[in-house]
Amino acid sequence: MSDDLRYGPCYELIQRLLRCPSVTPEDAGAQDVLVEVLERLGFGVTRMRSGPEPIHNFYARLGTGGPHLCFAGHTDVVPAGAAPWRDDPFGGVIRDGVLYGRGACDMKGGIAAFLGAVERLLGERPLLGSISFLITGDEEGPARDGTRAVLDWMRERGERPDFCLLGEPTNPDFLGETIKIGRRGSLNARIVVRGRQGHVAYPHRADNPVHRLIDILGALRGRILDEGSDWFAPSSLQVTSVDVGNPTTNVIPQEASARLNIRFNDLHDGASLRAWIRRVCEDHAPGSEVDVAISGESFLTEPGAVTRQLQESIRVVTGREAALDTGGGTSDARFIVRLCPVAEFGLVGASMHQADEHVALDVYDGLTDIYYDFLKRFGL
Repeated sequence: MSDDLRYGPCYELIQRLLRCPSVTPEDAGAQDVLVEVLERLGFGVTRMRSGPEPIHNFYARLGTGGPHLCFAGHTDVVPAGAAPWRDDPFGGVIRDGVLYGRGACDMKGGIAAFLGAVERLLGERPLLGSISFLITGDEEGPARDGTRAVLDWMRERGERPDFCLLGEPTNPDFLGETIKIGRRGSLNARIVVRGRQGHVAYPHRADNPVHRLIDILGALRGRILDEGSDWFAPSSLQVTSVDVGNPTTNVIPQEASARLNIRFNDLHDGASLRAWIRRVCEDHAPGSEVDVAISGESFLTEPGAVTRQLQESIRVVTGREAALDTGGGTSDARFIVRLCPVAEFGLVGASMHQADEHVALDVYDGLTDIYYDFLKRFGL
């Protein structure tokens, strides 16, 4: 008997999703799988194609009244990568109680678990409020034409959930470890300093841009941005690249450049940090080129009744007290928070973006149980 048959039909949905090679920005039929199930359950589904690619997105809702809970997630995945896999990365293979495949934990498994919880609830009684799904195919890519485009559509039509749960794999090592209630902001900067090329033996005839760039980076790194805040760790500036492109040992180069990233907390905003970087550059290298891109501002969903409900659901299923946290990278929650309060909770993310990405079936079952309990506590 094959593993697929031995484990039965309850994992069919996640396997079907994993067998769609939806490497961003491709969809490869992944959203068709979800829409088929949602429409069978009575959801009204609006598909959207956004951007030049174009990106596959959709919004689905069941119910017209409150309370209204939205579940957000993404069907796109990162490439399988160069490291060898034991099985087909898009095979959805089950072996020894573990499901393998790109996207198993990030985050097709989370979407399937929530949809399984919704189907269980609807099989027991009529829905008491509204449930919606905001699903994008542009989270692992540039995130320009995915969640943001759906949110614009929702605003235009007055679709404003009371709360949004994003199913990212927030647990580092075990289920029930961490709920994300905020994220740091992220800023990327590129600095280009131009000087005058010359012979190293005659520095008075040249203008060394490397020295000026070193001074800029020293001034930026020398500032302690903050000591952290109530819910956030200290902000961090990291130089990620310094480039000169000089193949010789006796020539002062014409140009030097650097890249840096700042992960910043709620004591800062992107505009003020951008202005500070530009001031420092102008002080040490007037006329230098500074390009700054802010991929997201920091945000915090203040703990309250809904986060306590989610913590209680986690405690009932796992026996653990989930910590409220704001660490890690960015997510689409940075866009959703502009529409409604948002928190993130999903599978264990230890294997995400790695070869042999996987989720243990008992962990997947546990997440489904947590989502099911949370739906009822939310009043649905």
